[in-house]
Amino acid sequence: MELLNKLNWRYAAKAMNGEKVSEEKIDRIIEAARLAPTSSGLQPFEIIVVKNQAIKEAIKPVSWNQSMITDCSHLLVFAAWDNYTEERINKMFDLTNDVRGFKNEGWENYRQMLLGSYPQRDPEENFNHAAKQAYIAFSAAIIAAAFEGVDTTPIEGFDPDAVDKILGLREKGLRSCVLLPIGYRDTEKDWLVNLKKVRKSTEDLVTVVE
Repeated sequence: MELLNKLNWRYAAKAMNGEKVSEEKIDRIIEAARLAPTSSGLQPFEIIVVKNQAIKEAIKPVSWNQSMITDCSHLLVFAAWDNYTEERINKMFDLTNDVRGFKNEGWENYRQMLLGSYPQRDPEENFNHAAKQAYIAFSAAIIAAAFEGVDTTPIEGFDPDAVDKILGLREKGLRSCVLLPIGYRDTEKDWLVNLKKVRKSTEDLVTVVE
């Protein structure tokens, strides 16, 4: 019930007041994103945490000049792998084996199945698949932020190529896919702050198949 109350409280803040969010809260929000599920457990993305104000100022003009970019405490940039490669796939499977302390035949067969299919696909198809996984972690971060009593603003309205250039993402084999300013709402400047949350009814949204 507490979580649902927090989700009813949250909204996409349209103005932030510049107040800093504690690093402890930021760490927990990022940890929630890190723990999010992804396809085959590959976690094909990285999260860039921008605290540098000059970098935020550079990103703002290529993000429709949205004030939350510079008035937030931390700007999270979710950047997906630009492609699936054998090296990237093997790294995650090897990590699983190291953490669990053993090799599983079924798991190794699954590794070979992925190696025989993912790297051969079109890079754009692979990026789109990786971006979907990043969005799962992105959603977890939003929910975790709400639980912490911290505001967020999901932003897709930006120039990915420009953000990639500012942050040097392409050189790392990454492409930005979504932004998440984290901070505290400015109740005096935010036109959305007192408006009722509008969502479909459960009846319109959910179909139960028994």
